Amino acid sequence: MTDSTADTATRTHRGAEEIGRTPLGPRELPPLGAHVAAIEPPTVDVVLPNGLRLIAVQRSAVPMVELRLRIPFAGTDPLHAARAELLASTILTGTARRSRVQVDTDLALVGGELDAAVDPERLSVGGHALVSGLDTLLDVLADTLTGAAYADEEVDRERSRLLERITVARSQPSVIAREALQRHRYGDHPFAKEMPQAEEVAQATAEDVRELHRAAVLPRGSVLVLVGDIEPQRAVDVVGSALAGWSADASASVLPPLPPITGGDMLLVPRPGAVQSQLRLTAQAVPRTDPRYPAVQLANLVFGGFFSSRLVENIREQKGYTYSARSYLEFTPDGATVLIDADTASEVTAAALLETRYELGRLGLVPPTESEVDSARRYATGSLLTATASQTGLAATLAGLAQVGLGPEWLRDHPDRLAKVTVEQVAEAALEFFPPSAVTGVVVGDAERLAPQLRALGGVRIP
Repeated sequence: MTDSTADTATRTHRGAEEIGRTPLGPRELPPLGAHVAAIEPPTVDVVLPNGLRLIAVQRSAVPMVELRLRIPFAGTDPLHAARAELLASTILTGTARRSRVQVDTDLALVGGELDAAVDPERLSVGGHALVSGLDTLLDVLADTLTGAAYADEEVDRERSRLLERITVARSQPSVIAREALQRHRYGDHPFAKEMPQAEEVAQATAEDVRELHRAAVLPRGSVLVLVGDIEPQRAVDVVGSALAGWSADASASVLPPLPPITGGDMLLVPRPGAVQSQLRLTAQAVPRTDPRYPAVQLANLVFGGFFSSRLVENIREQKGYTYSARSYLEFTPDGATVLIDADTASEVTAAALLETRYELGRLGLVPPTESEVDSARRYATGSLLTATASQTGLAATLAGLAQVGLGPEWLRDHPDRLAKVTVEQVAEAALEFFPPSAVTGVVVGDAERLAPQLRALGGVRIP
């Protein structure tokens, strides 16, 4: 070892806090650079003759094309969720003119793949291919949409796998907490049923799935997003030709409006023997179409939306009650909600809930500073640009926006909306949407250990 190497090895390591400070105090963050738009032309946003909305964006970073199809897929039948899960699992397992192997082979030959998933709101099909294989990708998609076979043996095989996944999922604390929160927020509304019961899946047949496809896999009201090294107007022609045979007079089925969330007592959900608890708090927010949305977005970030937020600083950094705490906006069919998540040890659950309520109240009574708002603004703008920098991220973002009627122009203009939000507007949003009185939710944990402290704290219904 040389003298210089030895000197380097013994040199004191400078931590992030030391690096971030100067003799005059904390080092200032550099100013934001010139804004780079999240999306630029050429773009098209049209409705095809069959009622399908098509958004095509040219993003020529790599010779690929990303595809996202979103079909409204609501249902009120008690077995709808089970049948929908089986449909999503088997829709790509063969058609009238392609076997399962042929579907996979045709996609592989153009560097492509397709996957399907379903939730209470929509059926989603997504994938990609080399841009030279766009015709093949669309042909396989069209073949699936108009001729998926749902062979009995394929449905039987996927039913067994789905039953196993449900059993495993329902043993996870996060899933237990999510299901409890959805029931607490929305009761028996179809949106609350994100996972079917095992006995419902066992009842669903291949013919049920085929019937559901005929009735619900419809173009009118659906959205297809293409992002890649494509000429958008040509994409309109190619998609229009490929999907011309996918047609119906009826529109895809949307969910009925959700009941608004009102503040009130939280609910303790027993999980005997648990050494950890799940805190899940929620409040009503506003959709992205609301002029107050940018201020609500920034208020949420200041509260708990990123690592430098007040909630994280309190219950993670100062108190050590949790390794992970966050708040975020969840978009629903006709609105949005605030969600606050934290997992804590049983012995500090009540204390963590107390501090969370304290930070909610403080956000309105001690409004965010200009520095806090600027940090949140930079994070929001940077996250948006990062999320949409790739073809994959841009396609997913546009598909999500399209589901609520928004298009590429919203994405293009949102950084400017964030830039115009004032500290006073963020303070108003904090007072309106984040007061403890507007919040409800669930605590999942060992009721025997948690009940005495939660009862003393108040605001929690003990079963």
